Amino acid sequence: MSETTVELELIVQSLSQPEPERELQPQPQQQLLESNLEHQVKPVWIKHQRLLLFLLGFSLCSAILGLIYYMHHNLHTESNNNATPVTPCLSPACQWAAARLSMSTDPFTQPCDYFMFTCGADRLSAEGGGRYRGQDIPGHPQNQMEKRLNEERERRRPTELLSRKAVLLQYLRKILDDSLGSSAVQKTKEFYHSCLDARSIEAAGAEPFLTLIQKLGGWAVSGQWNKTDFNSTLGLLMRDFATFPFFNLYVGKGPNETAHGTTKRYIQIDQPELLIPIEWNSKTQKSEAKTETLRPFLASCQRYLALLGSPQSRSMIHVGMFISLSSELAVAASPLHYRLAKGQLHQRMTIKELQRQAPAIDWLGCLQASFHPLSLSEDDHVLLHNLPYIVQMSRIINKWLNKHELSRSGPLHTYMVLNLLHTLMPAMDSRFSETARNFSVALGNADEQRVPRWKYCVLETERGFDSVLTHLLSERTAHTEAEKMIADVFSSFKSKLHELKWIDRKSFRLVMKKVYSLIPRLWTSVEISDADELDLLLSEVTVSTHSYFSNYIQLLSLWQKRRSKLLTTQSEAADVLSVTPFLLGNELLFPMGMFIPPLFHPSYPKALNYGAAGFLIAKDIFHLLVPEIYSHSETVRAVGECVWAHYLSVTEKAGRDGAFSLSAPQQQEVWVQYSALQVALQAYHQSLSHSPGDTSLSGLSHTRLFLTSFSQVNCDADPYHESMPLEPSFLIAVICAKSNLCSTSLQCSIKLQGNSSQTC
Repeated sequence: MSETTVELELIVQSLSQPEPERELQPQPQQQLLESNLEHQVKPVWIKHQRLLLFLLGFSLCSAILGLIYYMHHNLHTESNNNATPVTPCLSPACQWAAARLSMSTDPFTQPCDYFMFTCGADRLSAEGGGRYRGQDIPGHPQNQMEKRLNEERERRRPTELLSRKAVLLQYLRKILDDSLGSSAVQKTKEFYHSCLDARSIEAAGAEPFLTLIQKLGGWAVSGQWNKTDFNSTLGLLMRDFATFPFFNLYVGKGPNETAHGTTKRYIQIDQPELLIPIEWNSKTQKSEAKTETLRPFLASCQRYLALLGSPQSRSMIHVGMFISLSSELAVAASPLHYRLAKGQLHQRMTIKELQRQAPAIDWLGCLQASFHPLSLSEDDHVLLHNLPYIVQMSRIINKWLNKHELSRSGPLHTYMVLNLLHTLMPAMDSRFSETARNFSVALGNADEQRVPRWKYCVLETERGFDSVLTHLLSERTAHTEAEKMIADVFSSFKSKLHELKWIDRKSFRLVMKKVYSLIPRLWTSVEISDADELDLLLSEVTVSTHSYFSNYIQLLSLWQKRRSKLLTTQSEAADVLSVTPFLLGNELLFPMGMFIPPLFHPSYPKALNYGAAGFLIAKDIFHLLVPEIYSHSETVRAVGECVWAHYLSVTEKAGRDGAFSLSAPQQQEVWVQYSALQVALQAYHQSLSHSPGDTSLSGLSHTRLFLTSFSQVNCDADPYHESMPLEPSFLIAVICAKSNLCSTSLQCSIKLQGNSSQTC
């Protein structure tokens, strides 16, 4: 548009300038004739020359201004006028997205009530909730209206979009249900489908576990036990079954490595997740078993042994010893806050020193078994998270090993077997899981929701076959388009920071230095590059179509190998289940799980992608990178109050109570989400400037499609959603209130009672 204006102005200037003199001068004879003619017409020409030029210039200027106005008006109304023709997107993904949009209410055709919903319950009161007029009065008209609106909201909003993790799990489910692939892919899918085969699992009953116990040397409960060595059995459980009865084991960075962004990782040893319920006594500063829960715990243990074929008369003594040993270990355990206060976390020592402190455990042998085939030595360092517990645990084990009157009954071995049962219980028939659920209800956890079987199976598949799922997800991710969106949003984000009003110039420089040092990119795995490498990696894995129990044991072995690999790998392996970005050194990594349908697809209109995935990227960047700007910028409070003033002007008309001030966290979250929407919209326009043209869905204009796409994901669950005091889709009304981005069909008219010209 600017180039056209310049060209037209040049034309006007050229028309108002005299023609250049001719190179050939007239002859003397002609000069006299021309002089006479000029003398005859000169009075008329001189009289009208300036007027004619003025009229011509005025006409051209009027035409230019009209053209400029038309083009300007057309650009700003094109996205809002449904009559303006748009190029439809007809790809299968777009057809699916269009059908999905048709089932949701268009925010531009709804009254203000559309924007009055909240993602969480009771978030509008001054106490942190949302108490409306008449809410506690049965039959009150306001209460009835809330009920009707909530029912309508549930009907028209796609509930699967309330969690990004739920969207990703659904997508991985679809991948696992797809057709053929390489050998590794087939093994992964067979494991997943064997998990879904509930009929075969129920038919197997407890027999697979009883067979496994016999391979481990039996146990005294069944009357057949060959008195296996304590440390040998413990090492076997750790290596092959990822079972840690007396202490927990994992791999991670120390505090120094985390602070400096290094890749060094250590074996970390912690207290175990005890099966017996315990509580912390703040007076005695000790843990203890809950007296009121001992009876249901005893009943659940007896039920497990009964399911394993043990007669009640024989099982009672074994259950009693199991509870007694569990109670002794519970006393040595302590909660995280206590250990943190006592400085008991990340205590570094060599394996040799640990052996001296807790001699009952063969630490080097157990750790070598657990991290096979890695080679460990006594001089390798480990990190302890509760050394007092480890020391006391060693004493308790020695005491029970030396109780000669109990040596035949093998209480330590029974303790390990029952812990193994809890590890393998997810692969056993439903009687075991129902027993665990009944015990959980007895503890007061009645509100626990049952996870759908398909979701559980996807999560279990990821535990062992994460490299395959990462590879499959990477194959379906549009890397180029995702990287382009990341770059556009990050560039727009940096521009937004320059617009803020900063209280402290030094803080501004520090924040900008941090931001400009970052390298945003898509988080992909570089360890596995093709299907052949995956086939080699899983070459020793055998998956049975109808035996989920045996498949589950192989899963635990794969999980152990995956953990062992963490000790040697330098890079951070991509987490296929991750849905939010994170910082690693100077890299800002965005997981592939953020770029999947319905949030993102390479064939979608860019407006659809930027309105959903672009907004989420921007919101995550704000939360991740600049929490410190909250206290160093005047803009946060001003924007939060401005948006809230808009909200109150509408809610008061709807008969709502809510004239209270926002807390600092609420102001921050309102500013973050409003700024994220602005950043995503600017990034979309930036992408159009680089690559003009966009398609659309259902005949919607581009800006309207962008905002409609945003409205579909605004209840996205994140750690900060409880601080959002209003329905995020209301931000559409705020953006449209003082701009020509939106058409007049938006019926939610915002009128401020104070400064009507206020913009956010």
